[in-house]
Amino acid sequence: MSEPNEQLEQIKEIRNMMERSSRFISLSGLAGVFAGFFAMCGAGAFYIFINRNLNYGYTEFAKEVPIDISLTFARFCILDAMAVLTLSLLFAVFFTTRNAKSKGQKIWDAAGRRLIVNLFIPLVPGGLYCLILLKYGWFGMIAPTTLIFYGLALVNASKYTVDEIRWLGFSEIILGLIGCFFIGYGITVWMIGFGILHIIYGLMMYARYEAKPVEKKFW
Repeated sequence: MSEPNEQLEQIKEIRNMMERSSRFISLSGLAGVFAGFFAMCGAGAFYIFINRNLNYGYTEFAKEVPIDISLTFARFCILDAMAVLTLSLLFAVFFTTRNAKSKGQKIWDAAGRRLIVNLFIPLVPGGLYCLILLKYGWFGMIAPTTLIFYGLALVNASKYTVDEIRWLGFSEIILGLIGCFFIGYGITVWMIGFGILHIIYGLMMYARYEAKPVEKKFW
């Protein structure tokens, strides 16, 4: 190997080492796929609950200002959200840990900690703001607002992980802003954002970073 090629290879290796130390690249695309699936299941369960237990459908319910929330409704919302969150986190930890081990990387390093911290900076105030909306009866604004703050969290944390997370964040923000103009269709927008977009970007990440190329055989 010539000297220029050797130097080029060394530069590439240094660059890869710097990227591994500054970015959490073990995030699994399959975690996003399953998170999207669970989000769609949770949204579907919520939609069915609304239409079976109220005198009107979700669209009419979301447009009511203010709304009167019963204990049964609040309990179901909390259980439904906790089920989606718990299952999504469990599968995220499982697939990301498996992906990290396959690459010989640590699951909890400095880049991973920075990712989590920057993710929660917009998420915490966003969650508190949604509780304020719920307190004052603006239920129809909660679904698009969660998309906006979730998108901001992804964009804020994307500098510590793969590029697809940034574009997913921008997509969530745009979708949330669109949802603010169509109050009453929040559950549909929410399913697209947390469900379909997660699945699409998860499959893209899996195909780019995890799927092994198929070896062609010639006979």
